[in-house]
Amino acid sequence: MRCSPITPSLGAEVSDVDLQTPISSSTALQLRQALNKHHVLVFRSQHLDREAHKAVARCFGELHTHPSRRHLAQDQDPEFFLIDIKHDARQSNGETWHADITCEEVPPRASLLYLTNLPENGGGDTLFTNMHDAFNELSPELQGVLRSKRAFHDGEQDLRQYGIKLKQGHTYPANDHPVIIRHPDTGQPTLYVNQSFTSHLLDTPSWESSMLLGGLFDRIRSNVRHQCRIKWTPHTLVIWDNYSVQHQAVFDYQGFARYGERLTVAGSGPPVAWDPVSKE
Repeated sequence: MRCSPITPSLGAEVSDVDLQTPISSSTALQLRQALNKHHVLVFRSQHLDREAHKAVARCFGELHTHPSRRHLAQDQDPEFFLIDIKHDARQSNGETWHADITCEEVPPRASLLYLTNLPENGGGDTLFTNMHDAFNELSPELQGVLRSKRAFHDGEQDLRQYGIKLKQGHTYPANDHPVIIRHPDTGQPTLYVNQSFTSHLLDTPSWESSMLLGGLFDRIRSNVRHQCRIKWTPHTLVIWDNYSVQHQAVFDYQGFARYGERLTVAGSGPPVAWDPVSKE
C-alpha cells in the first residue's frame, strides 16, 4: 500500500491496495496508521458493493447509524447514509464546515463516503481542513482559554439551516463536548467546534461565545494552508477522521445529480478534554 500526500497538512491518495477483496489484519493496521498520519485517505477505482464497503469500515471499528436512519429496519441497511442529490435540487446539505454528527454523546470516529454518480459539469468536490493545525496556530493564551471551555452541539441546528423539520416523534441528539479534545489514537490536541452543530459555549456570556466561535469559524474557512480539496471520480472511496478534520461539500452543480453512500464508524467513548500535562 502506497500513500502519496495531497498537501503537507493533510490528505493522501492511496494506491496498490484492492478494497474489493478480503482485508487482512496487517492491511487493516496499515489503513488505521495511514488515517492517523494523513487524516484523509482517497482510494480510486474501487468497485465496492455494500458488504465490501462495510468490511472496510470495520477495519476502524463498529458501524454507527445516523440519527435520521435509526427508524429503519435492519434489512434496509440503516448504517448507510445516502448522498442522493437530484438534478433539480436547489441546495445540498454539508455546505458549512463540520465534522459528522458531533451532536452525538459519542460522535463517530471516522466516515467512509463512496461516490458512484457524479455531476457531468465537474462539480461536487469536497474540502477538508486539519483541526490539529487549527489548534496549533492559536496563541498559547487563546489555547489556554479554550482548554477550559465546553461547547454545546445541537443536531437540530443543522436541520434548521436548511429549513428541514423533523417528523413527529423523531428527535436529534444534543450534547456538550470539550472545545479542545484529545485525539483517541495519537493523543494530539484538536479543535472540536464546527459551524453546523456547535451553537454556543457553556458558562460563557452569549456575546463572548459568539465572538470566540465566530472568530474560530472564520479562521477555519479562510486558512487554506490547512486545507485540501478532493475532486471525485466514479467509484472513489474517501475515508476521513472526524476527530482531526472538518469537511465541506461544494454545491456547484445545480442541474446535475450526485449519488453516493456513506458509512460512519462509532467512537469508543465521549470526546475527552486534552490535558497538556497528561501522557495518557
